[in-house]
Amino acid sequence: MKIGVLASQGAFIEHITILKQLDTEAVPVRLPGELEGLDGLIIPGGESTTISLLMNAYDLMEKVSALALKGLPLLGTCAGMIMMAKHITGNGAPSLELMDITVKRNAFGRQVDSFETELAIPALGKAPFPAVFIRAPVIEHCAKGVETIARLKDGRIVAAREGKMLVAAFHPELTNDTRFHEYFLDIVSGKN
Repeated sequence: MKIGVLASQGAFIEHITILKQLDTEAVPVRLPGELEGLDGLIIPGGESTTISLLMNAYDLMEKVSALALKGLPLLGTCAGMIMMAKHITGNGAPSLELMDITVKRNAFGRQVDSFETELAIPALGKAPFPAVFIRAPVIEHCAKGVETIARLKDGRIVAAREGKMLVAAFHPELTNDTRFHEYFLDIVSGKN
């Protein structure tokens, strides 16, 4: 299995490190040719406007969209979730418009308002998942056919899945818990 990690900007190295811990080939993706032969793609956290501009500059936006529409599994974390959303409230650069969710950027405030919490994510098992939120977005609405994977205690949606697309408002790559990546790899391999 070969997983690409969009390496335009953001926390891509951390995703590659976790994938390698899981004995999975992981490669940085900066140019369109590097999308060839991938079994899945991760769009990491970072700054969504910058990621969008760089994806456009390097002709990645249309190519990633086309691959996703053909069934390439995608994981978007934090800014990656914003990039995958069909609808974004507030100002923002163009997104891939793939997943039928409405996302609010910076839903929890500024950098100083970042936090960690334990989430119940039944798809990952009974043990809570340590979730790191940094200038995080939130899912305001999921359309029919989009499964809610995790909510905060106040009910706000912070992870969802639509077919082979998975998103999280938090940064699973910034913890030692590999279960979220394992879940994505199960989607890629067709086990889940």
